[in-house]
This record gives sequence, C-alpha cells and structure tokens, in this order.
Amino acid sequence: MPTLPAVPAQPAPPAPPAQAPHSPAEPQPRRTAFAEGLDQLRAAATTEPGRLRIIGALLALLVVAFGAVTAWQMTDRAAAADDVLTRSQPLSSDAADIYRSLADANTAASSGFLAGGQESAASRDRYEKDIRTAAEKLVNAAANSDPDSPSAATIAKLNRLLPEYKGLVERARTYNRQGFPVGGAYLRYANEKMQEEMLPAAEDLYKKENQRLSADYGDATPYPWAAIALGIAALAALAWAQHRNYQRTNRVLNHGLVAATATATVVLLWLVVGHSVARAGLNDSYDHGVRSLNVLHDARIASLKARGNENLTLVARGAETKKVGGETYDAYDYDFRTDIDALGKYLAAAGELADDASGESPVTAAVGNMTEWKKRHTAARDQDEKGNYQEALKRVIGSENATGECFDSVDENLRTALAHEETEFKRAAGDGRDALTGLSAGAAVLAVLGAAGAVLGIGRRLSEYR
Repeated sequence: MPTLPAVPAQPAPPAPPAQAPHSPAEPQPRRTAFAEGLDQLRAAATTEPGRLRIIGALLALLVVAFGAVTAWQMTDRAAAADDVLTRSQPLSSDAADIYRSLADANTAASSGFLAGGQESAASRDRYEKDIRTAAEKLVNAAANSDPDSPSAATIAKLNRLLPEYKGLVERARTYNRQGFPVGGAYLRYANEKMQEEMLPAAEDLYKKENQRLSADYGDATPYPWAAIALGIAALAALAWAQHRNYQRTNRVLNHGLVAATATATVVLLWLVVGHSVARAGLNDSYDHGVRSLNVLHDARIASLKARGNENLTLVARGAETKKVGGETYDAYDYDFRTDIDALGKYLAAAGELADDASGESPVTAAVGNMTEWKKRHTAARDQDEKGNYQEALKRVIGSENATGECFDSVDENLRTALAHEETEFKRAAGDGRDALTGLSAGAAVLAVLGAAGAVLGIGRRLSEYR
C-alpha cells in the first residue's frame, strides 16, 4: 500500500474572547392600551374591511353629533322664545303697569284734593283701583323674580313705600276736608315721595325687565352655526363615502348611506328653515310689537306725569318754584311743559312705528287730544295768573271743556293702541315660537336613524368580505 503524505502542522485556534459577567435581561416597558389599540387600528387600516369599519364608525359619530348639537341648541332657543312670549314681555308690561298705576294714583289723589269736600266717587274709586293694581302687579313681579336679583330689591322697596304714600294721601284728605291748609303740605310731601322715590324705583324695575326681555331675544334669535357646520360636515362625509363606494364597486347607490344622507338633509333643512322662520317672527314681534309697546308705555307715563303736575300747580299755588337759565318758573308748571313735550315726541315715534291703520288711528287721535289739552292748559294758567283761581280750577277739573277731558281721551287712546300692539306682539312671537316646535326631538330621532343607516350601509359592504 502506498504511504499517505504527512499532514502539516496546523496553527492553534484563537482563544475565545473573554466573556462579560452574566447579567439578567432588562424588562421591556409595558405598552398602554391606547398604544396597542392604535397599533390594531393602524393594522386594520391596511385592509379594506378595516377601513370600512373605521369609515362607518366615523360617519355614525358625525351624524349623531350633528343631531345632538342641533337638539341642544334648538332646545335653548325654543326655551328663550317661550320666555319672550310668556315670561319676559308680560313682566315688562307688568312693570310698566306698576309705573302707570302709581302715576295715575298720584294724579287721582291730586284731582280729589282739588275737589275738596266735593270729591267725586269716580275719582276716589280710580285712586283705590290704581293702588290695588300696583299692589297686585308687585306681588306678581315678586313671584317671578329671582330672590337675589336687583329686581327683587326694587320690588321690596316699592312694597315698603306704597303704604307710606297711601298714609300721607289719607292725612292730606282728612285735613283738606276739615279746611286745614296743612293738607296741601301733606299732599306735596306725598307727591315728593312718589316723584323722587317710588316712580324712579318703578322706572328702574321697568328698565331691568326690559333688559331681561332683550337678553331673551338675544338667546332666541342667533343662528345655530355649530349645528349647521356639523350638518354640512356630515353631508360632505356621507357624499365622500358614497363616491368612494362607487369607485371601488361601480355601484351607484348604497341604501344605508342614502338613508343616512336623506335624514341628515332633512334635519339640516328643518334646522335652517325652521330657525329662519322663528327668527323672522321674533324679529317682527320686536320691531312691530316690543318697540311700539315701549314707546306707548313711555307716552302714557308722560301724560300721567303731565296731568299730575298740572293738578299740583293749583295745589301749590306758586309755593314751589325753580330757576332755569336765570328765569324763575312755577316748579310744577315747568315740569308739566317738560312732560307734555315728551308726550309729543313719544306720540310722534309711536306714529312712525305703527304699521297699520288700527295701530295708527288711536295714536293720531291722541295727538289731537294733546294739542287741545295744551290750549286748554294755557287758558287755565292765564286765569290762575290773573287771580281767578276758581275759574282756573274749573278749567282743569271741571265737568265740561276741562283739561281733564283731554287727559282722559289721551289715556284712553293710548290704552287702545297698547291693546292693539300687544295683540300684534303675541301673534308674531307665537308664530316664531311655534316654528321651533318639535325640532329638538325630531333632530335627535332622525340623527339616530341616520347613524343606523350609515352603519347598516357599511355593514352591507363588509358582508361581501365574509
């Protein structure tokens, strides 16, 4: 056998590197549920079924959000519109009636004082009726005001001052019947309490109630932009989903998505049209109702103040004077002229705001009554300045051709105009409130149906992958 060649010597293998001391593996940080869910969502988005599930969830969420925001905003606006009709405006009118009743009671008291022992039963009954009306309206206002509101404090003040005023008037009448001149001082003191404390408080209450009425209008009339924006977004998303479905399947309609689009469209149209009609009605009730009512209330108050000052001119007999621009005037006669000028301005404004013959006619008649009143007042003042007190008294509180007839005619015509404008306000405000009826509940129900339609439509596509 041949001899095999010898194997050359091989170098020794290299020594292994030194091993580091064994250390335990560091624990990995635990992942949150959100991170894991995000990974699952990302993984699902890579497949068509996963993408369809995400689209369906987003469509349902968007439609439900649209319905929820619509229901929320329309509930607030419907409540504000109802407050305008049934709460704020009636309380504003009650506040005006409180002022008018107090001013008229003061006028009736001065007229009865001038008549002395011959005070008529009608004048006495008018005074008592005005006091009762003011007390009843104060009770109603107190029941509908918040306990800690500024209106509640004003009402409490008027409730305290009313018996004090009535006591002063009764003392004035008692002394006047007995022929004591101190009766006139008591009546002037009662008038000061009325003019300087009670009527300013009643006017402040009237302003506060008007502010609350304006706030309710401000809550009822703004457009629900958030709901409208969500509605447009929901329709845009539904349209995109249907277009995407058409591109991938070449199918024109998906019944579920079409149903969801139809319900969202109905809610959006109902929202826009319903609120627009309500807004138009409420704006009409303000422009041709509340504004006219405010001007007419101011005119009626001015006529009452003018009549009261006219009577007190004869009660005081020049005892009260005031200086204006270096000239000295009888204080009550100067105030009468100021009030009668204000009455003319308010009547002119009321005539401009009247939008039909029924509203304009009594205002025009009141202007004629006021013009005649000023003529008769001038004649009465001429007699008083000549020293013919009894003749002046007859021309003011007499039964024929007296200024009292003109005042009563002005007051009656203003009452007629107020009743007409009150009816116009209720009609317009009622139409505005009724336009929102059922919108909140209807939007919520239709939104749920639309969300269900979107889910079912996407579910129909998912069934094709099973």
